[in-house]
Amino acid sequence: MTENRFPILGTEVQAFCWPDITNLIHHAVVRRERRIILHHNLHSLYVYHHDDKVAALYDTADHVYVDGMSLIFLGRCLGFPLEHRHRTTLLDSFEALAAEAARRNWRVLYLGSKPGVGAKGAGILMKRFPTLTISTLSGYFDARATSRENKAIIEAINAFQPDLLLVGMGVPRQEHWILENLHLLPPVAIVTAGATMDYITGEISTPPSWAGPLGLYWFFRLLSEPRRLWRRYLIEPWYLLDLFLAQLSSKRPPFTPQGKPSH
Repeated sequence: MTENRFPILGTEVQAFCWPDITNLIHHAVVRRERRIILHHNLHSLYVYHHDDKVAALYDTADHVYVDGMSLIFLGRCLGFPLEHRHRTTLLDSFEALAAEAARRNWRVLYLGSKPGVGAKGAGILMKRFPTLTISTLSGYFDARATSRENKAIIEAINAFQPDLLLVGMGVPRQEHWILENLHLLPPVAIVTAGATMDYITGEISTPPSWAGPLGLYWFFRLLSEPRRLWRRYLIEPWYLLDLFLAQLSSKRPPFTPQGKPSH
């Protein structure tokens, strides 16, 4: 498994293929240790530079993989040996992850989506993988750390004792929740899942499979949800362009001497 790390636009990513991700989860399960596995795409990079809590979680994460061809293209322009195979999007690999969880008897808990959507998605996955152990909790709750609903969520997670916790509440809400509740969670592999379960259930239309490797997922998502996503895909990348040009011209990542990215 590669451990290559590359500084890109003020933060850091790792060149992983999907089997690498499942191996990271497996090691965490076997060792009964907590491990935070995040991903970066252009949207998360933008939020990283505008949200201190998101930045704090990424700066303490164990692993950050590349989600999206746009970041692969930028990395290659900066001279890093990132390849198409390093695009490790959970949307494309969710069934493979479920299959691995079923094979290894991982206990999976999905936290996210509207009430009923997670359970529907779990039902779909269990039909495909009958030995899969998966439970779900709605992501629509009062996520303040001191709220009764949040305390109930924490209690439910600890009662279930998952090996893999998928948090799919969208950026930056899912990152905020993980950061604020990390100390209350059991030893578990934590993976941010975004809207993956919504795609599994058909709540959100899935872009054609050929669009991902070509870097066109964003285009199909924009067509399906223009009001919600226009700013993400049409405005945010211009901010990142300045960071890219600065790194390209200097040939050095914009890091402080301490190794922490400046925000």
